[in-house]
Formats: sequence, structure tokens, C-alpha cells
Amino acid sequence: MPTTDVALVYQQVASQGRSQVGWIVALCDTILRDFRRALAALDAANVEARVFELNHALTVIGHLEETLDHKQGAEAATHFERLYQMTRGMIVSANAHASRSAINELIEIYTPIRDAWRQVEQQLQTDRRQGTSSSEQPDFSQKRSSVREAATPQTRGRVTTPAAHITNVSPTEPQPTRGRWSA
Repeated sequence: MPTTDVALVYQQVASQGRSQVGWIVALCDTILRDFRRALAALDAANVEARVFELNHALTVIGHLEETLDHKQGAEAATHFERLYQMTRGMIVSANAHASRSAINELIEIYTPIRDAWRQVEQQLQTDRRQGTSSSEQPDFSQKRSSVREAATPQTRGRVTTPAAHITNVSPTEPQPTRGRWSA
């Protein structure tokens, strides 16, 4: 079983000099990888591996939820929190029922969210290359629609801006993950 954990991903991203948005992209990639590995374990009838991968996805999602900044992210932070709560319940259910369709639905939910964050990351890199000061707060007004579209009706929530995560993530100090999900 893979030994990758949130702190390791966090350190790898920080060492690569990625932005805070890049860190979120990396964690979304980890969640998607966990889901795909869980599907492979399901196909191989490997219950232990399936449970491990889905539990790891729960841990990463819990960490993402802990980084939400409700003061600066306001409504968006609330939407992300609801998304994370909803998908944690879906993961627990998929795990309990060994449901391929539920895991596929989770992949369908997180893929466009990851893609939207990646677009934001690319725009920030472009802005930096064009001389935007790194001390300026990024302007996400034009990125709101891509992140909102990523939270399609199937996610049962609308995400309005990525700023909910940005302000509370430090690329040099990982924050401990607390298990805050329920069955």
C-alpha cells in the first residue's frame, strides 16, 4: 500500500516551489489517485487496499476542510465545507457498500474541481510572469465562474471563489489533520 500522506504531499509541493493554489491542486490530485486506486482494489477484491485508499481520501479532504478560511472566504468557504461534508458521506457509503458507481461519481465530482484549481494556478503563473506583484492579493473575480462550474449540480453545492482556501495555507508548515468525518 502506498505510504503517501498529506504531510508528505505538502512537503513535496513546498519543495517544488508551488503556490498555495498549486498545493490545493496537488491534494486534489491525491484524492483522485486514491479514488482510482480504490477502484483497482475493488476490481481485485482487495478489501484492505480499498478501505485504505478511501480512508486516505477522507484524511486529505479533512485537511482541505481545515484550511478553509471562513473570514476571508466567507460564502465560498461555506460552499467548500458543504462539498467536503457531502463527499465524506459518499466515501463512507462507497466504502461500506463497495460501490463502484459511488467511487466513479466521486471522481466525476473532484475532477472538474481539480481542473478549475489548475486553471487558477496557471493564471497566477501567467500573472507573475507578466509582472504582477506576488504581494498583491490575487484577483479571482474572473476565475469564479470556472470554479463555480466545477461544482456542478451533482455536487449539490455551488463554489463561488477559490479564495476560501488561499488565505489559510502555509506552504512551509503542514497543519495536523484531525479526523472530523462521521459515518
